Amino acid sequence: MNPFGEHIRKKREELKGKDPRFSVRKVAARIGVEPSYLSKVERGEQAPPSEEKIKSLAVELGEDEDILLALAGKVSTDLQEAIRRRPRLFADLIREIKDMPDHAVLRLVREVRDGNW
Repeated sequence: MNPFGEHIRKKREELKGKDPRFSVRKVAARIGVEPSYLSKVERGEQAPPSEEKIKSLAVELGEDEDILLALAGKVSTDLQEAIRRRPRLFADLIREIKDMPDHAVLRLVREVRDGNW
């Protein structure tokens, strides 16, 4: 199973149905990879590209870069740096909220963002 490749192929094909600029060849050229490589990634025959290429692909496809990175089994560099600064705290935080309902996690995020803690 290749959730990353399946997702980008589905999205790219959906966009291609409305705009021929979303062919494998044209998208690959815009993100700076070979069309054969992108095609293999979509089919799960090749590992997902680098963080930089995934972020470029997210922009091209109008997708959230963090979601594409997660589907590729990666974490963005800025999040890795935050975790490295306080690994125990982030590990505890993630373990505590992993089973919380989305609305509760979103409430926590809003409180932190708004400085209400």
